[in-house]
Amino acid sequence: PLRGVRIQIWAHTTEGHERDPHSHGATLTDADGAFRLEMPQIVPAFGQPHGHLAYDSGEFETVFLRPVMRSARETSLSADFVLQPV
Repeated sequence: PLRGVRIQIWAHTTEGHERDPHSHGATLTDADGAFRLEMPQIVPAFGQPHGHLAYDSGEFETVFLRPVMRSARETSLSADFVLQPV
């Protein structure tokens, strides 16, 4: 697990589009490599409710994920990934 890695998160939410202040943010991974960002409910956009996660700080290869939620009623979104050194 990597501690202190910055993860960016954005999505269409009940508060607006991906670029609106309440619908995006960044957080750091904890000692276990886990991260959490609370935001308004993610809503369907272009067919499915989904979020975007990204890492692009330079020590590791860039990662861009688009995890999809099974239902718009779900209240959490999880994603696991492995960072590869540059």
